[in-house]
Amino acid sequence: MADSVENDVSRLQTLDWQRISDELGAQGHAIIPNLVPATQCSALVDLYAASELFRSRVVMSRHGFGRGEYQYFKYPLPALVGSLRRALYPHLAPIANRWNDLLSSDVRFPDEHDEFIARCHAAGQLRPTPLLLQYQADDYNCLHQDLYGEHVFPLQVAVLLSQPGRDFTGGEFVLTEQRPRMQSRAEVVPLAQGDAVVFAVHQRPVQGTRGIYRVNMRHGVSRLRSGHRHTLGVIFHDAT
Repeated sequence: MADSVENDVSRLQTLDWQRISDELGAQGHAIIPNLVPATQCSALVDLYAASELFRSRVVMSRHGFGRGEYQYFKYPLPALVGSLRRALYPHLAPIANRWNDLLSSDVRFPDEHDEFIARCHAAGQLRPTPLLLQYQADDYNCLHQDLYGEHVFPLQVAVLLSQPGRDFTGGEFVLTEQRPRMQSRAEVVPLAQGDAVVFAVHQRPVQGTRGIYRVNMRHGVSRLRSGHRHTLGVIFHDAT
């Protein structure tokens, strides 16, 4: 298992990060096909029943978040989850810093994830945020933003662990873009099993005719029509 995790993480070096950066800049999201192999997707789904791996469980309907449920991992994170979080971050940090430059923010993110987590922990954001989400027929996730404290990394990753058309129908990943003085725009992001989507957590810069402006982003999942759907969420900042 350790060798397999190492191989999968090393593959990140071969991805076309310029393409990913360009797509994030143009539309606020980018797909990484087959980031997690099917066998490891199944192994991650199986973790959902291991309550000892998680710090909390949230039933969405109790909080008005939608229908379905999710669990936040506790430290230490499972090997694949922790490795993905650490290995994705250095590729995304330059994009996050460029976005902050464009938005005239003086916040800069360090090169390595451990340094950023140390910053979170020094500010009292101590609780890990990677999570597994579970949906069944008629479940959905309302549009939202994953903001957990003062220190927020502006990009996050979701990996679809189930196979559309086989394990479930419906349940599309949805993004909305709220533009100043304009109507909101929605986009459905098509994913296959093992695909990841990188997307803006909160705001992103957009070039307008009069310069750069902020676009507010939200994400969610449309209603499942049948079956079961599982997702791994990789959030890079910790929570208070």
